[in-house]
This record gives sequence, structure tokens and C-alpha cells, in this order.
Amino acid sequence: MNCICGLEKDYSECCEIVINGRKIASSPEELMRSRYSAFVKENWEYIAKTSTSQTIEELKNSVSIKWLKLDVINTYDDIVEFKAYYKDTNNIHILHEKSNFKKENGLWKYVDGELYNSQIQRNESCPCGSGRKYKKCCSNL
Repeated sequence: MNCICGLEKDYSECCEIVINGRKIASSPEELMRSRYSAFVKENWEYIAKTSTSQTIEELKNSVSIKWLKLDVINTYDDIVEFKAYYKDTNNIHILHEKSNFKKENGLWKYVDGELYNSQIQRNESCPCGSGRKYKKCCSNL
């Protein structure tokens, strides 16, 4: 079974050991993947702890979506570009971001990100996991 972050590893051997503190994230990508998994599980304490500025209170106020899938587009130095697909009450959307990370006291932390206005293309696989094209699946919600 794949981890929540999309890697072909079991969650207990991938993101969970980073979230639980049994392993330190060795790169910005590994931290970003664990943060995505924490968003899915609504672990606001971990997300705030791995950020330079996000607070538990502001994170809790952003809850009303279901995370569906993560695609890492590119990684370089302290930057990770990704697309995270999510569903709100009416539609499926993409959070496309180029995230900036920095090391503080030997630990990677999320700093901020640049958002892009991306849309799901009709012919790409539907993020819901059905295996069908988006146009034949959830685009009709």
C-alpha cells in the first residue's frame, strides 16, 4: 500500500516516522511530503511545528476540504514545487505551489510558498483515484 504522500512505501515507514519524530526529515521534499500527510490527518501541531510562521489556530480554521492526491513536480535546493489535489463541498481543485524551506537548528522548516493558478486538465487522470479521465469522472460535479 502506498503512503498518503504518494510514495510506494507503507505510511508507517514513510511519513509517520517523520511526523512522530522517530526520524528527522532529511530534505525539503521529505518534510513537504510529511506535512501533506499531516494535513490529510489534520495533525495541526506537527504542521505548525514544522513551519516558521503557521499557527495551530490558523491551520484549524482552514478545515473543510478532503485531500485527494499529491504530485511532486520538481525539487531543487530548498524549494519544492508540488500539486496537491483536494475536494471541497462542490468541486475538485489544485493547490499548485512552489514552497520555500530553510534549515533551523538542523531541522527543515516550511517558510512560505508561491501559489500558481492551475486547473485540472480534462484529459488527465481524475485525482479521485477512479482511474478514469477527469472529463469522464469528477468534472461533472
